[in-house]
Amino acid sequence: MKNKKLPLSVKIFAGLLIGVILGLISVEGGILDSTIFTGNAGSALNLLKEYIKPIGDIFLNLLKFVVVPIVLLSIITGIISLSDIKKVWSIGIKTILFYLCTTFVALVIGTIIATIFKKGFVILDTTGAEYQAKEAQNFIKVIADMFPTNIVAPLLNASMLQVIVIALFVGFAIIIAGEKAQPFANLVESANAVFIEVMDMIIHFSPIGIICLISPVIAENGPKIIGSLALVIGIAYVGYALHMLITYSIMVAGIAKVDPVKFFRGIAPAMVMAFSSASSVGTLPLNIDCTKKLGGRKDIVSFVLPLGATINMDGTAIYQAVCTVFIATCYGVNLSMSQILTVIVTATIASIGTAGVPGAGVVMLAMVLQAVGLPVDGIALVLGVDRIFDMGRTVVNITGDSACALCVSALETKK
Repeated sequence: MKNKKLPLSVKIFAGLLIGVILGLISVEGGILDSTIFTGNAGSALNLLKEYIKPIGDIFLNLLKFVVVPIVLLSIITGIISLSDIKKVWSIGIKTILFYLCTTFVALVIGTIIATIFKKGFVILDTTGAEYQAKEAQNFIKVIADMFPTNIVAPLLNASMLQVIVIALFVGFAIIIAGEKAQPFANLVESANAVFIEVMDMIIHFSPIGIICLISPVIAENGPKIIGSLALVIGIAYVGYALHMLITYSIMVAGIAKVDPVKFFRGIAPAMVMAFSSASSVGTLPLNIDCTKKLGGRKDIVSFVLPLGATINMDGTAIYQAVCTVFIATCYGVNLSMSQILTVIVTATIASIGTAGVPGAGVVMLAMVLQAVGLPVDGIALVLGVDRIFDMGRTVVNITGDSACALCVSALETKK
């Protein structure tokens, strides 16, 4: 009898469990410190940081290395296969509308949950809380910066919005040039196939990479999670779960005609990767693979997912709502209905204005706090455990990307 190989999703989930367990027993003063490193508190944590985390960084670097060529080549290939510029615009408009609508819903869910449970918040002392807010770019500046001054810099710096713009122009030019551009089109499709194989090789190392990425995070933040911020983190994760189980389930079942159970089972490997790496861009190659297997059209998946990895911020929206209510509570402020509506509207607009900006979640939160008159210094209260928030919101973001790709695929096929 032939030996059956374990599915990659099972291996990835096993890697997550092993990483969590390794992290829990490596907390400062924990099991490993009291047995193997007797009398040396924090030695296990230092061991993870110095020798295990770098292996995870290597895996993450490999993912980032393959992302830019995958995004560039897959979008160009997708446009070529559509063979019609009007179709590309149609898909783009549907995608952006989907992301805006789900971001708005995410904010509503996050605000309602945080308001319901705010009486249980452990109010932290705001004395000495300081945070220097970075100035966010306005929407017009973001649009202007999307257009690169040369073709090399965006690829070197992994400026994803600019890479997408380059891919759009090249793809459109190939369609317009017609027969003359066929050799170049063949070269692009061939290169895309090569990098997909490279991506596949890297993804097979994901269980080991996940162990090495997640264990240091758990070991370092474990005690903080159990502390005074536990309820805030818990409420955010309840919001993440509700948004995925309600909003995305309705979308994929009603529009894409995909069973929600099948959807979440199929996207599970990408969700675990997103949770471990806290990187939408780093999870992109695996997310593309999972979404195609769920029935997403190759041409649409190749366009929608790279765009979503840059601009879709549903998880970040829930984080904004929960943290805003928590910070307001710590400062003794009860948000009025008009302020709550301001939070929802401002965060929805900010999700566009901060697209592609490093640390976009914190930049958005600063904008929201300023909009409702709360001290920006309140960000310091949650900044210490931002990584824990980030892991969950990245899962929501990439799940939304996949749901959007499936829905747009269904709409375009029906049309």
